[in-house]
Amino acid sequence: MGAARMVGVRARLWLVRHGATAWSEAGRLTGWTDVPLSPAGREQARALGRRLAARSFDGVWTSDLTRAAETAGLAWGEAIPDRRLREVDFGALEGMRWEELSAEDRERLIAFEGLPGGERVADLRRRVRGFLDALGGGRHLVFTHGGVIRLLLRERGCDRAIPPASVTVVSREV
Repeated sequence: MGAARMVGVRARLWLVRHGATAWSEAGRLTGWTDVPLSPAGREQARALGRRLAARSFDGVWTSDLTRAAETAGLAWGEAIPDRRLREVDFGALEGMRWEELSAEDRERLIAFEGLPGGERVADLRRRVRGFLDALGGGRHLVFTHGGVIRLLLRERGCDRAIPPASVTVVSREV
């Protein structure tokens, strides 16, 4: 008999950034501050729901923050909340607008490293990977935040801004 072969199971993740909030519309950095969707964000979530209506998923998950959970509820319905899907904690930069940041802080944000008094990107990576490692194969709909999606895209050699209520699909072996 030959050696046993490991066969990977593929998971397909539909990553949804929550709809707009008053803070995102004002250009404020919003990490763990729990703000609700704005009227425009609620409409974005409903429009997203129309796009998702014909789809099926093996699991539907959401960050525990209101803006993601509200997007999930309006776009899909019931979703399982998970704290590991939260946005990065911006620390001392929380609530600030881009034009209020120092040049050094802007560079840190672009590089996605070194948030003063905030969460280390290595810690964000660890908690997001913990969530992903617990998922089985199949199709999963995940309502989360721009920083979480950006982290996963960067690991695939892609880095871009993530607009509100957008969907990014990625595959991974589990």
